Amino acid sequence: MNRNSIIWRLPLAQCAALVALLFSILSTPVVAQDLDRGEIENIVRDYLLKNPEIITEALAELDRREKAAEEAARREVLTSSSDILYNSTRQVVLGNPTGSVTLVEFFDYNCGYCKRAYGDMVRLMEENPDLRVVLKEFPVLGQPSVEAAQVAVAVNEVAPDKYGAFHEALMMRRGQANRASALEAATNAGISEEALLEAMSTDVAGQTIEEVYTLANRLGLTGTPSYVVGEEVIMGAVGYDQLSSKLTDLKNCGQTTC
Repeated sequence: MNRNSIIWRLPLAQCAALVALLFSILSTPVVAQDLDRGEIENIVRDYLLKNPEIITEALAELDRREKAAEEAARREVLTSSSDILYNSTRQVVLGNPTGSVTLVEFFDYNCGYCKRAYGDMVRLMEENPDLRVVLKEFPVLGQPSVEAAQVAVAVNEVAPDKYGAFHEALMMRRGQANRASALEAATNAGISEEALLEAMSTDVAGQTIEEVYTLANRLGLTGTPSYVVGEEVIMGAVGYDQLSSKLTDLKNCGQTTC
């Protein structure tokens, strides 16, 4: 591959960052006092063409620093928003309400990966009597998902003891989750539709979903399922084994990797 192509195939933002870095180095007063801008730019260009391998090294380091900065920002959010994350009056808690280990899941009722991951959560609760599971309604897949979440919030308001049965029914149900299917799942669980509709007429659902959206945005979550275990944010349906391992390590040594 031509050396020029290595440089100019890079994303514009990354190219600009590298050039800006070299330019800033070569533009120090000691160097710049004898060179004009055009000469400095030519030096930068010639250096990159003669040493294209530095681009790969620089991009790897840039990626490492960006990921480290994102992780540090997430840890700060986990600390500053811990009360809303773990103890919001609007959230649902399954498993052991007073358990010493907590798993937080952000989910969407129309997320196929969430549906497949539901079995992992059930198994984790069955095998870990000390596990507290916090569910966050995070409808990101369109209006039907929002409608299902609104019904779910009403279920938690009207009959929190029946939320688990409702949640399982909707997670295991084939087809799209929406207002109608969620209401059907709720009434099948023995919850009064009239009471649900009354609860849905308030702004509780809107406030609950907005609270989760704000928290998810601060954590940098872009999809479902997403989890929080200890000080670690986990994105995607990583499976039972990985979640179980992290919960075990958290219990044994206070962090997700011992």
